Amino acid sequence: MRDLHRPGRSPVYAPNAAIATSHPLASQAGLDVLKSGGTAADAAVAACAVLCVVEPHMTGIGGDCFALIAPKGSGDIQALNGSGRAPGAATVGWYQDKGITELGLTADPHAVTVPGAIGAWATLLEKFGRKGFDELLAPAIAYAENGYPIAPRVGADWLDDADRLAQHPVSRAVMLPGGKAPAVGTRHTQPKLAATLRRIASGGRDAFYTGPVAEDIVSHLRSLGGLHTLEDFAGAQPEWVTPINTGFHGHQVFECPPNGQGICALMIMNILSRHDLKNLSEADRVHLIAEATKLGYAQRDRYVSDPAQVDVPVDWLLSDAHTDALVAMIDPDKAGAFADSDFPTHKDTIYLSCVDADGTAISFINSLFSGFGSCIMAPESGVMLHNRGRSFRLVEGHANAIAPNKRPMHTIIPGMLVKDGMASGAFGVMGGQYQSTGHATFLSNLLARGMDPQEAMDDSRSFATEGTLQVENTFAPETYAALEKKGHALTRMDKPIGGGQAVIIDRANGVLIGASDPRKDGCALGY
Repeated sequence: MRDLHRPGRSPVYAPNAAIATSHPLASQAGLDVLKSGGTAADAAVAACAVLCVVEPHMTGIGGDCFALIAPKGSGDIQALNGSGRAPGAATVGWYQDKGITELGLTADPHAVTVPGAIGAWATLLEKFGRKGFDELLAPAIAYAENGYPIAPRVGADWLDDADRLAQHPVSRAVMLPGGKAPAVGTRHTQPKLAATLRRIASGGRDAFYTGPVAEDIVSHLRSLGGLHTLEDFAGAQPEWVTPINTGFHGHQVFECPPNGQGICALMIMNILSRHDLKNLSEADRVHLIAEATKLGYAQRDRYVSDPAQVDVPVDWLLSDAHTDALVAMIDPDKAGAFADSDFPTHKDTIYLSCVDADGTAISFINSLFSGFGSCIMAPESGVMLHNRGRSFRLVEGHANAIAPNKRPMHTIIPGMLVKDGMASGAFGVMGGQYQSTGHATFLSNLLARGMDPQEAMDDSRSFATEGTLQVENTFAPETYAALEKKGHALTRMDKPIGGGQAVIIDRANGVLIGASDPRKDGCALGY
């Protein structure tokens, strides 16, 4: 339990249903759906649609989506891959012939893969929903058309991305009214996006992937030099896939399989499970997570890609033998600087949580990748397009090399907990590359250290990436000194790392426990 003398937030306890999102307007929309008899899938789609409007830098209908579902709280976890594919004409050779060696961050049509979100929403509702797009998209349409107030974290992030938005004329006109990012507390509208959401509300999936919306997106991308075709959009389909899992402190942790980086989170947890996390000092625990991160992410970058086109050695990566080899590489007193040759090799080779009144749990994530994605907005439909293709490599023979209709390695990962054969919680941690480390850190706090879900979410974060150890400013001073003594180059972050949500199922007491990350504007709600 948190120290009630200090500022903070308590977990939300609810007897019937609960939802946690990164924005209060989205949480309210989801709760309204739950209270009107909607399922967890219905609530997730309604809440996410609102997030696509009110958190436009983080998510949108021009992005991708993944979900894990526990039907009626069972341990039979189902996984939906709603990530998009590269255009059918995309080959490494085409880019090399044009002298392109990297896909750009901003206003680069080649970084745009076919958005998978709307297809995933439709597929999810077809199997697990009771309500239609017409009802579920109504709150988002109203906010896009009539305006929504800019929340504090949204406003701060928007300001940081203003220079990128200014590089694309349509995005500049719509998202920088008066030439600048909208201020916190002011209202912003997106009428063209509202009209597109109306099309989807009445026409479903096909209203996005065929007809005027698809034509607008494709023609605009091609005008910028993109390879996209209407056939690429019409053929977009999500895929039900078999989740992967590992054991961690008496639970099974489920993740979506590659092309997502959930396997990296499981590798990190496998490493951490060999250590006594509860009794380590703060510095030793941060050090261990940092070293496990370096090892797990290096293996991710080497092997994880689209399994439809590349043999990803999932079983080997999660095996005891592979974990043993990685654990042996960690020095408890010294930060590692690992070269590619150090690693074992395989010879063959806006997040939200919800639980409804029927006990069905959903772990749901939807993203544009970078802030405002590619910053390319289709001019007539108002769809901001993601830049997920930046995860591809333009190197022949690399597991994640771009190829026709290939899905890139993906950073967005929902998580689900199972205990004794029943779902025990939906959780996720946002923050781009950080997400695998975020999952392992959150679950270490929750399951190994005995924190409640909100405490586990609130706890100080660190992330070893690009040769540095990023740290928030809430660690003890002696922890920073001890980490530097171990050889870590610390980067003190101006903004906190990531965000997250969770709804944990307490079967012993018959309640749901919701947690929402204070690093964002959102909240958990229940009834």
